[in-house]
Amino acid sequence: MSDAPRPADGAPAVGAGASASPVVEAPVPAVAQGEGAFSGDLVAIRDAPVGGQAVLEGVMMRGISTWAVAVRKPLPEQLKQGGLESEEVPLGEIEVVSEPLTSILKKHRFYRLPLLRGVIALGESLSIGFKALAISANAQVPEDEKEISGGVWFGTVLVALLLAVGLFFVVPVGLTSLIKDQLDSSLLFWLVEGVVRTAIFLGYLLMLSKLRDLRRVFEYHGAEHKTISCYEAGLELTPENAQKFSRLHPRCGTSFLLVVMIVAIFVFAPIGLPAWYWLVATRIIGVPLIAGISFELIKYAGKNRRRGWVRAVMYPGLMLQKLTTREPDLDQLAVAIAAMNAVLDVENPLGATDEEKVGMEVVA
Repeated sequence: MSDAPRPADGAPAVGAGASASPVVEAPVPAVAQGEGAFSGDLVAIRDAPVGGQAVLEGVMMRGISTWAVAVRKPLPEQLKQGGLESEEVPLGEIEVVSEPLTSILKKHRFYRLPLLRGVIALGESLSIGFKALAISANAQVPEDEKEISGGVWFGTVLVALLLAVGLFFVVPVGLTSLIKDQLDSSLLFWLVEGVVRTAIFLGYLLMLSKLRDLRRVFEYHGAEHKTISCYEAGLELTPENAQKFSRLHPRCGTSFLLVVMIVAIFVFAPIGLPAWYWLVATRIIGVPLIAGISFELIKYAGKNRRRGWVRAVMYPGLMLQKLTTREPDLDQLAVAIAAMNAVLDVENPLGATDEEKVGMEVVA
């Protein structure tokens, strides 16, 4: 095994009321002072096979062979008062749940073909994501209350996916079709459709960024990014160290979604202007292809983040992350670090062999 960051022997575990993290030994920090979008913050200059997701009052982290979710629970007295208010902060212990991870991508090299691997990886990420959301939601209610079942969360995610496809793919082509006769060519049609799609997406993100109920989720999103960057840099995983890093990350799902909007313009261009029902059908059928292409681009950007032209292309996506992330406090970083340490207790992502990393495809 390599000498990549590992929890130090005898380090204290993150538990009830913890606001610090186990010490993680690091040989040589791989960091640089931020430029441009990262100005004023430290950034990691290497990529690691780890990713994550913000959940309700917590963070999910995933590595090569395991994923873990850490959630800050409310104090019993907070729940006795009728549950948390909309802006009330839970003050209890950090609960950590860890699960093994075996990707279907490891089973056959066919699943790891470019484009296909991205679609499969995204599907697996969604599956893990809604399990983590269910765990985080159940942690915020009294133990004697009925837990939110996995089936309910699956139905919720399915509806959300259908709405996303409808809002970002069906609605734009429908609106553009209303002025189809005024457009002289298929070139103008797909350009206008692309502009409409991107405008809807940007408006949607802007609306979400204004919702006060999502503020803490966005703060945990920032904590997730900072913790991953701190780990990638090889520094000790402490809230104070993680706080020094940028809350923006080149492999973020927000950047991925912007890439999806742009890639869609070029994928739909050759289709031309068939009947309206074929236009709608192609927009739905084409989603997996667009997702696969976008995944490859984000993966490449993450591995080549030091190249000037890559940073330039990534810049708009990084700017969008300012809408979906907020600066976390040290307690929130402690939660993100607890999730990361639960993964590091089982594996060493930075020291993984090529064989161990087979099929490992993650976004931050």
